Amino acid sequence: MPVAVRKAALVLTASAILLTTACTGQSGSGASDDASKETTINFWHAWSAPSEVKAVQALVDGFEKKHPNIHVDVVGNVTDDKINQALRAGGAKAPDVISSFTTNNVGKFCSSGALTDLNPFFEKSGIDPATTFPKAMNEYTQFDGDRCAAPLLGDAYGLYYNKTAFAKAGIKNPPRTWSEFEADAKKLTIAKGDSYTQLGFMPNYHGWESTTEHYFGQFSPTYFDSSGKSNLAKDPAFKAGFTLQKKLVDELGGFQRLEKFRSTLGDEWGPKHPFHTGQVAMQLDGEWRLGMATEAKPDFEIGVAPLPVPDDQASQYGKGYITGTITGIAANSSKQNAAWELVKYMTTDTDAVVDFSNAIHNVPSTLAALKSPKLKYDPRFKTFLDIAANPASTTTPASVNGGVYLVTIQQLGYDYESGKVKDLTSGLAATAAQIDTDIAQAK
Repeated sequence: MPVAVRKAALVLTASAILLTTACTGQSGSGASDDASKETTINFWHAWSAPSEVKAVQALVDGFEKKHPNIHVDVVGNVTDDKINQALRAGGAKAPDVISSFTTNNVGKFCSSGALTDLNPFFEKSGIDPATTFPKAMNEYTQFDGDRCAAPLLGDAYGLYYNKTAFAKAGIKNPPRTWSEFEADAKKLTIAKGDSYTQLGFMPNYHGWESTTEHYFGQFSPTYFDSSGKSNLAKDPAFKAGFTLQKKLVDELGGFQRLEKFRSTLGDEWGPKHPFHTGQVAMQLDGEWRLGMATEAKPDFEIGVAPLPVPDDQASQYGKGYITGTITGIAANSSKQNAAWELVKYMTTDTDAVVDFSNAIHNVPSTLAALKSPKLKYDPRFKTFLDIAANPASTTTPASVNGGVYLVTIQQLGYDYESGKVKDLTSGLAATAAQIDTDIAQAK
């Protein structure tokens, strides 16, 4: 709160303070609408599956029950492109509140001014994001000090494993370190000619969810230095991550052989996913895979654990990569105080977050909700709750040009694992330079 406002507040009575809050809204936010008056706001989201749409509507219904004067018009199945167009255009039908699945776009939303800074709203409401949200979620909802978004459920990445295959291979427990993971992947691999009857793990970056950022989450790298320059060539975590992945590719048969096998396997979202069918014994994936794998009724018992960590970070076993859905308020909305009431409810009301998590089967996005006894889940799902709450878990930082830098890093991964890039040190330096150039051009 600004000093002048704080001094002025001292001379107001308690009733006058309440009246001022209701009429002038969040101090420092620039919002001036009266959230206690009858009003209607527009909420745009990206969910499209019938069960998800139903869950979103139930979330909104819960809000309207608590705030009968604020009515919410809901529009679903909206892409980020459409959201951006509407945010630029404005108008009565434009969204006041949006949600997006793409945390990579937070940098764009914040730097462009499309979404308003929520810090003044949090401050006025007496909510500390640092103690409300898990560390990684708190990080990916802001850019350069601008908190233009808040987390609305999350995704945590872990390791799925075939317990039956583990028992046959004489492996008693899921791997905790990279060297154990490497040994288990080899033990679980059963070759057949130039292919496989069973592959311990599909390490290739074109594999299902085995992207560079998901791998690197276990190495806890620093993507940018204090001046905003790419740290790719300087932080040894990146070189270690690329090196260990390439070693695993080579030990499991080589890039070409693995790619040939991968081309014969089912897709990520269908019932013939190679983990469901037992063709791949271990799988890097998000919390949603548990429900999909269970519904596929595999002929083995599904195990869930955190992803292994580098041997020199064994004490941090239990961490993982975190991402999720975000929500924010349109900067050009004339109803920002009413919009904040919806955002605040969806993102910080423990029961609302828990109910939404139970319905959507994503990870709750507040520390309180992660511990709520009202959560309903398969006991194995707790692995992902623990990963989300782990302060050592990581995410990828926001950038002014969105996730372009991640695509650039991923391309280096493709080129290195396939042998196109042979000198990793030079490849890291060239990629870092490209990232810096792209960001400079985007500003």
